[in-house]
Amino acid sequence: MCSLSEPPADASDRHVDETILGGRPRFTKHEVAEAAGVDLERAEQLWQAMGFAHVDEDAVVFADADVAALRALVELVSAQVIPTELETAVARSLAQTMSRLAEWQVGIFRTLLGEQFASDIPTTAQFAGAILPVMERLQNYVWRRHLAATAARELAERGDDGDERVQVIGFADLVGYTRLIRDFTELELAGLIDGFEELATGVVAEHRGRIVKTVGDEVLFVADNAADAAEIALTLNEEIAAAEKLPPLRIGLAQGTVLARFGDVYGSTVNIASRLTSVARPASVLVDRELAGSLRGLDDYRLTSVGPTKVQGFRGLRAWAVRRAGG
Repeated sequence: MCSLSEPPADASDRHVDETILGGRPRFTKHEVAEAAGVDLERAEQLWQAMGFAHVDEDAVVFADADVAALRALVELVSAQVIPTELETAVARSLAQTMSRLAEWQVGIFRTLLGEQFASDIPTTAQFAGAILPVMERLQNYVWRRHLAATAARELAERGDDGDERVQVIGFADLVGYTRLIRDFTELELAGLIDGFEELATGVVAEHRGRIVKTVGDEVLFVADNAADAAEIALTLNEEIAAAEKLPPLRIGLAQGTVLARFGDVYGSTVNIASRLTSVARPASVLVDRELAGSLRGLDDYRLTSVGPTKVQGFRGLRAWAVRRAGG
C-alpha cells in the first residue's frame, strides 16, 4: 500500500496527492482489505510495518494502487516467494529504504521550486507529474543494477551457509560531530554531511565494498576480504585529510561471521567494529585480532599493537592500528 496516512486538507493538496499516487483515493481501510482479499487485521499490520500512521475507520485515503500493492504482496506470500513469517519484515525493510528516498526527493522539489513549493500548489503538482516518471525510471535502473550485482556476488558465494558469511565490517565516524552541530548552521551542516557521504560512497565503491547505511556522522560498510577493507579505511582517511572543511575520521574494522538480513548486518563482528571505532584516535584505523591476522601476510600494511582495549561488552578486546607499509 502506498497512500498517505491521512486525507489532504484541501482540494489543492488532494491534487498533489492524486498526482503522486496516480489516482484518486476512494477506499476506506475495510474496503481496500476486502478488494485485495485480505483480512483487515493483516492489512493493518502491513500498513503499520511500512511506517504509516493509524487510519480511522471512515477515512477514505486508499487508491487503486493500494489494492494492487496489497494484492501483489499477498500473492508473493501465497506463491511462497516470501515466507509468511517474514511478510511484515519485508514490508518494514522496503518501507525504511523508500521513506528515506522520499524525504530526499521532496527536498529536491522544495529546493527547485523555492517559495512556490508551498504557495503555488498547482505548479507543485505539475512539476511532480513531470518529474516523477523520470525518477521512477532512474530508480528502476539503479535497483536492477544493484540487483544484478548482488545476484552475481551471491552466486559466486553460493557455498556459504545461508545469510551467515565471513566479512569485514567497518565503521567510519566523523570526529567532533556534536561540536559541529552546535557551531554550524543547518545549511553548513547539510553541506558537510553531503560531502562526507559523497566521498565515502566513492571510496567504498572503488575498492569493492558496499555501504550498508549512513547515520548522520557515521558510515557502516562491508568488504569481502581484508585487503579491500584496509584500502577503504586508509583511503578514507587520506581523502578526508585532503578535503577542505571535513573533520578527521575514526575507523574501526572487524572480521568474522556476519548475519546479513534485509539489507542490514548483525552479530558480534558488527559490535566489535563499532566499539573499536569509539576508541580509535582521530585519523586512525583500528582492527580486531582476526583482521590483524589476515593483514599480517600482506606487504602493503604495517600493524602496531595497541594492547587490550577497554570497551563495553568486550573484556580484554585486543586491537591493532593499521598504516601503509611506507607510512
